Amino acid sequence: MVNSTSTHSSVLDHIRGPIISQEPAFRLIRATAQKEWKLVTLNIGSNILGAFSEGATLGVIYLAVEVLSSQTVDNFNWSQIPVVGASSLLTSWLNGLPSTGVFLSLLVLAVILQSLQGLTRFLNQLSVGYFAARCRVIVTTLIHSQVLRMSFSCASGYKVGDFTDYAAQGPIAIRTEIEETSSLMIGSLLSITYLAVLVRISPILLIAVVIMGFLITFLQKGLLPRIRSGSRNVSKSEVEISKRIIEDFQGLRLLHTSGQLGEAESRLNAEMGQLELLLRRQIRRMAIVGPISSLMPILAIAIIAALSLLLLGSENNSVLPSLVTFVVGLQKVGGRMNIMTSNLNQLANNSGRFQRLNAILRSDDKQFRRVGGKKFRSLEDSISFRAVSLRYAAETPLVLDNVSFSLPKGRTLALVGASGAGKSSIADLMIGLYTPTSGCIMVDDRPMDRLDISTWQQSIGVVSQDTFLFNATIADNISFGTPGKRRSEIIEACISAQAASFIETLPEGYDTVVGERGYRLSGGQRQRLSLARAILRNPELLILDEATSALDSRSEQLVQQAIERFEHDHTVLVIAHRLSTIVGADQIIVLDGGKVVEKGDHGSLIAHRGVYWSMWKNQSFTLQDSSMEIV
Repeated sequence: MVNSTSTHSSVLDHIRGPIISQEPAFRLIRATAQKEWKLVTLNIGSNILGAFSEGATLGVIYLAVEVLSSQTVDNFNWSQIPVVGASSLLTSWLNGLPSTGVFLSLLVLAVILQSLQGLTRFLNQLSVGYFAARCRVIVTTLIHSQVLRMSFSCASGYKVGDFTDYAAQGPIAIRTEIEETSSLMIGSLLSITYLAVLVRISPILLIAVVIMGFLITFLQKGLLPRIRSGSRNVSKSEVEISKRIIEDFQGLRLLHTSGQLGEAESRLNAEMGQLELLLRRQIRRMAIVGPISSLMPILAIAIIAALSLLLLGSENNSVLPSLVTFVVGLQKVGGRMNIMTSNLNQLANNSGRFQRLNAILRSDDKQFRRVGGKKFRSLEDSISFRAVSLRYAAETPLVLDNVSFSLPKGRTLALVGASGAGKSSIADLMIGLYTPTSGCIMVDDRPMDRLDISTWQQSIGVVSQDTFLFNATIADNISFGTPGKRRSEIIEACISAQAASFIETLPEGYDTVVGERGYRLSGGQRQRLSLARAILRNPELLILDEATSALDSRSEQLVQQAIERFEHDHTVLVIAHRLSTIVGADQIIVLDGGKVVEKGDHGSLIAHRGVYWSMWKNQSFTLQDSSMEIV
């Protein structure tokens, strides 16, 4: 087991180099090889057996030509033949057979060897295919897990197109690497076998093979770096195109409403033109090696045919079989070199995809969700921010600066302020999407960073203006995150969220599929489903992030009524745009530039006649003006 795995790893190290072979994707292959050692052993064993049968086939060719060319085969001394003389048992057996018996025996042996060769190919492809399939499953799940393990701040630095490309191209990169490396291993073993036979026949003629190999190696040395560089450029261009297409599809509504469909098509056409240019350059690079590699054996054979009479002419009994066997062996060496050249080209061409796979699998340049901590059960007292500051990156300014407040259990806290004041940042910190740059967040008497983040987030319900729905049924969307809920409980949550009335009018009711991101529903309907999802969870903390700001007056009224009924028995954090929706909040915090500038309830803040009073007055005048215009 250990020998098989180490052999496989050493081949990879030799091909890719000791530094590259330490990359995550290669560690994954090695780890899988250790677990799937039976497949690795079968692969190596079939390779060795295939090389042996190939060498034996050349021996059979030599003997068959010897039988056909010798006129005194019945009395021929087989011990004089280089290929046979090494075995006394084989020599005595052949010396005792008539020429017809020898030739028929060689035919049977040739069939057996080719059958063995076919079996080894089957076992090789089977073991490689099974191993590649296993690695493909592992790498796909690993990419998915890697993305989900990232902290939200880390994951938000990527585009959806990046993640989609990683998931699509990563398994292809692994499969290509394994299959081409396996083929390279087979080619190496067979080439060694062929060379051993050629050396046995004539070491001098082998110089032609060495020259041919040197020329091909020189050609590869010049081309492979260019192929790798071209692969990286092609991969980079493909990723940009993938991201462009995904963004255009996601933003179809914006493209239509802004009249930018033509511009979007022009941008993509320009990028596709650049990709075609890169692909053509890459195809030219990869197409050069094959014809030259194919020409080398023919040139070598022509030279050998001329030289063989001089080098082997004194050995009259073996000149023809030696020449034929040498030429056949040389052709096979040339063929194998062509295949190995193709393998190296494919590995070089795969380097761009493999580099991106390593980029997503690396952990040293990413931040991950913390794991462990005390499981959260229930909120007993309050949630407190103590001198909390936050910046999203070291080079960016603070978005929250020394913020302190307390949200007691069963109370409603509202955050108000201009756009960019830090309201959503407080909500994100409370959910656990980000960690404070300084200060701490206390849940009862325990710092939040000592809680198990998953159990804490499972106790929170979030309703925001940007509601995400899966392309699934209404019932499945509402029960997301709360498996095992009965249909009656789902219906009760929908009634509480003022959503049951419109759901019942749909053709399939709760089994209606809402479409991609819920496009078949209106904004108000999506919002009420989001609220029903939060109500079904019965959260310890409900966060309303401007949940009604994008709704029409009727939808806003329905959602607001549902929220008010739900607020009575729950702890609620409200981010409000319309101040009229938070008049009944127990505490209102006014933010400006990431700092708390005012605190209090609605009455006290109005009496204070500060920032909140100015905001209230402006919104009141705006409402009055709107009413007059309508009248």
